[in-house]
Amino acid sequence: MRKTDANAASTPTVQVIERMFSLIDVLASREEAISLKEISEKTGLHLSTTHRLLNDLATGRFVDRPQAGSYRLGMRLLELGNLVKSRLNVRDAALVPMRELHKLIQQPVNLSMRQGDEIVYIERTYSERSGMQVVRAIGGRAPLHLTSVGKLFLAADDPQKVRAYATRTGLSGHTKNSLTQLTALERELSKVRQYGNAHDNEELELGVRCMAAGIHDDQGTLIAGLSISAPAGRMEEQWLPKLQATAREISTTLGHKPDSNH
Repeated sequence: MRKTDANAASTPTVQVIERMFSLIDVLASREEAISLKEISEKTGLHLSTTHRLLNDLATGRFVDRPQAGSYRLGMRLLELGNLVKSRLNVRDAALVPMRELHKLIQQPVNLSMRQGDEIVYIERTYSERSGMQVVRAIGGRAPLHLTSVGKLFLAADDPQKVRAYATRTGLSGHTKNSLTQLTALERELSKVRQYGNAHDNEELELGVRCMAAGIHDDQGTLIAGLSISAPAGRMEEQWLPKLQATAREISTTLGHKPDSNH
């Protein structure tokens, strides 16, 4: 196979990405680690180009170097694959129950997951009659400490991780109700642990309140949150049992045992 010399400074971005994909494909074809020379031969890339790209992939944990001169697929690919898998499973399990809950309360119902220091909205059921002025699109993000679902995830963390989160993010606020002090956030998370649900009292957006219940997988791990959002003056606490029941239904579909501690 012909070797391809490429100048790093002039190589178009698309070509670099294509070459990285070709390296990943070669690594995926073998269970054991592969030598740099063999990878270069199979991809047709020059040895120095192969080495440079593999080092870049290793920096991002997409590739591991078990020993000098050999490479295999890295754990980051497993993490991303599991994230996509769990999202698809949760969404599939949640969609019908979410629609049923929406029919009962006629307010937006949101499905969210944690990604780093934020929650990501992955599904939403709502109607134009709900009266909501702000609609968070699927794929939208928000800080953990400003959202009801985000508080569920923070409450599942140990105190050291919560403090680390506060240090990283600075607990910036969006409204006058935002919890921007660690002591206030810790008190809030204590309530979340005690009652098993979480609230957002106009902390992300003025005029909008939310309540959330957790969704757990077959291992009892919190993997998503189901929330109801409504205009502040129309939020009803009587919706909470319905929300919790829907979250339990979704969790059961995912293999969670109802008699566990979650």
